[in-house]
Amino acid sequence: GNFSFGDYFKREAIHWAWEFLTDKRWMGLAGDRLSISVYKDDDEAAEIWLRDIKISPARLERMGEDDNFWPAGAPTQGPDGVCGPCSEIFFHTADGGSVEIWNLVFTQFNRVGNPPNNLRPLPSKNIDTGMGLERMAATMQGVDSNFHIDILIPIVRAAAEVCGLKYDPSAESGRRLRRITDHVRACTMAIHENVYPGPNKEKYVIRRLLRRAVLDGHQLGMTQPFLYQLVPVVVQQMKVPYPELQETTERVAEVVKAEEANFLSTIDAGLARIERIFGEMERQQRMHVDGREIAELYQTYGVPPELFESMAAEKNLAVDWQGFRDAMTQHGETSGKIAHVVMGDTGDPLDALKKAIHETPFLGYEVTESPATIRAIIARGHLCDHVQEVGHDQRLIVVLDHTPFYGESGGQVGDSGVLEGEQYRFEVRDTQKHGALIVHHGHLLSGDMKVGDRVTARVHAERRAGIQRAHSATHILHHALQKQLGSHAQQQGSKVDEDWLRFDFTNMTAVAPEQLSAVQADMEQRIAGNEPIRWQIVPLAEARQAGAMMLFGEKYPDPVRMVSMGEFSRELCGGTHLKSTGEVRAVEILSEEGVAASTRRLVVLTGTKASEHRQQTRAALQEAARVLNNVPLSEVPAAARQWAQTVRELKRQLASTAKPTAAAAAVQRASQDAPISDALAKELLRHAARELNVGPFDVPKRLTAMRDEIAQLEQQVANRSQVGSVTAEQLLAGAEKLGNVHVVIAEAPSSNANLMRQLVDQVRKAASPCAVLLGAREGDSKVTLIAGVSRDLEQQGVHAGNWVRETAQVMGGSGGGRADLAQAGGSQPDKLPAALQHARQWVGQVLTKST
Repeated sequence: GNFSFGDYFKREAIHWAWEFLTDKRWMGLAGDRLSISVYKDDDEAAEIWLRDIKISPARLERMGEDDNFWPAGAPTQGPDGVCGPCSEIFFHTADGGSVEIWNLVFTQFNRVGNPPNNLRPLPSKNIDTGMGLERMAATMQGVDSNFHIDILIPIVRAAAEVCGLKYDPSAESGRRLRRITDHVRACTMAIHENVYPGPNKEKYVIRRLLRRAVLDGHQLGMTQPFLYQLVPVVVQQMKVPYPELQETTERVAEVVKAEEANFLSTIDAGLARIERIFGEMERQQRMHVDGREIAELYQTYGVPPELFESMAAEKNLAVDWQGFRDAMTQHGETSGKIAHVVMGDTGDPLDALKKAIHETPFLGYEVTESPATIRAIIARGHLCDHVQEVGHDQRLIVVLDHTPFYGESGGQVGDSGVLEGEQYRFEVRDTQKHGALIVHHGHLLSGDMKVGDRVTARVHAERRAGIQRAHSATHILHHALQKQLGSHAQQQGSKVDEDWLRFDFTNMTAVAPEQLSAVQADMEQRIAGNEPIRWQIVPLAEARQAGAMMLFGEKYPDPVRMVSMGEFSRELCGGTHLKSTGEVRAVEILSEEGVAASTRRLVVLTGTKASEHRQQTRAALQEAARVLNNVPLSEVPAAARQWAQTVRELKRQLASTAKPTAAAAAVQRASQDAPISDALAKELLRHAARELNVGPFDVPKRLTAMRDEIAQLEQQVANRSQVGSVTAEQLLAGAEKLGNVHVVIAEAPSSNANLMRQLVDQVRKAASPCAVLLGAREGDSKVTLIAGVSRDLEQQGVHAGNWVRETAQVMGGSGGGRADLAQAGGSQPDKLPAALQHARQWVGQVLTKST
């Protein structure tokens, strides 16, 4: 494209675009295959095209502001600011289609307010044109898609190969492969420039693109990371204009693989949740998705909201972006995390309530139940005086004159409970703060409710107790971190829920396992000490003098609420707490990870959930020991490692052309268990999980699968040993000669695809010209075929992909691939002899034609 700020304008831009497109020194396109559009009121541009360029009036079209104005629809819809008409150039293909290849934007106005007379001429008129580089390449190369040009089609084909597919442009899989190509190329370039996938701004864009591509691959059957394999292909295609890409190929691939693995770890659960959402919407005949559900998918499963939006669009469903924005705000996420979320006052009725009611007094430090009066009700985004029973289909907001319900703030989640009147029952599902207002979100389950009613506001006391255990534990944790790591380990954010907490803090490096153990031990010591927890309202200066923890960047009121735990902790905090540290009961550090530069995150369980987690940990370790032939608990990690080594050795033998040998038996001796502590049980299970590359509670399931896998692999090794190994020399000894070509067509008993590929390569190296096709039966319902031809035969037009596909069809199968090497499969093993005979006939005919 080209720009001008007050220098040249429409005439020059139009002339130069036409010259570049039609002059034989440049693109050399035929002028009669181009057509033009202009804005309906842009007589100046139309005159230049008709009189200067001499375009036929039949090939000039005037269009409205939605098509030929920038920004689209600006004259009537806005926004205010610089804008102007456009002129677009289209190329018409031989089959009657057309593609826009250039857009000339004439920014000549400043929009001020609504029509009429809202387009004010700029003192300096500007040009901003853009030509589609890849569209132009497609036009010049005569292909029907940007993705089919010479620099992109190799990546598309590589993506298809990695996914084990044949690229079909018209199929749904073809669309997904093209999107994978587009995204992996963009991300390769960005990550090379150190824009890594992450939660904020440009990093979020890269994460969203990668996860969209991962989802496409997952829907094509890919359950393991695969995108990273395409990075070298992208580099190969782009290395001429960007040779520096070759210096970072490995690093970029590692980053892509890590992001893939991260998303794949949650994608199945996320997709299951999405399907439940869609199913529920269909049953309820809802047309748009609740924004809270979108936020949950993003926060819990890592599903970017834009990705979810595209999935919803496929089902003709809209998404509630306003609700999503609210949910993200309520959960403490910054607006920068999601680039398209625009914050602002949208006339929320709560804003009007803030002016009328100002604030809601909070009684929850002393009580969890109290009488109150309804001050306001909001239904369907509107204030109303009266509502009747609406059930769970409609969420209402209720504001009271005072309340024991804690509104989410300071990292502590909002309370739940009930509001009960004489004639109705309102279920409070969540409590939030809107400025100084405390607002109760929920459902009217029965009866009629109106403003002015007296209610009994009752907090779910058990849930509140769990939240308080977690919140008091954050203060204990904060102290323990500073004691073990240093005073720099200051809180950077937290979330506190029922017996669960997330705590972010400053630390340059990961916290070592022994340090984590010391932190947990210190917390347990404070809990065992059962030290009193007190709070008091004091002047800010007095709190500072008392040494209360104050977080950098926080704004504190004066006076402030200071929470003290024994003599070891003083923090300024507005949340609810226990009466003593002993009431926390138990703590269990679940995980430690980095979330940003110099910021680490701990996830910790307390109380009931901590106790349950310990029981689950011990049960999982005991089950793992049972699966491992009843080894002692202390030997579970070593036994798991031995099984993993056994699997690798068996696979190595099966992939080798050498005759397999007996594998080391994956059997451990049984011995007497010695008692182990909860801490040791947790460490043993985590160690085993690391050996198996799964989550701790997935260890028994993985070991069970591994046991079955070992049995299957051992049977395959035994089968190979009984029938003997096939070698390249044996295959060549049985080769047929068609002219001067060595033709090898044979069954390779008990082989797999990798082994057959090795044999094909060995034969091609030993004899040339040659054509090789091997088949192997796998059980009663599967056959794998591998075909390859030497380079000289490939140059003569012999295509391995066509050969193997034709052969597979005899067995009810399909497949294909490259001209030099290809794979196919069939579902009728009993027809393998007939298929091999067909392969002989087919290659004989092709070789006869090629000579």
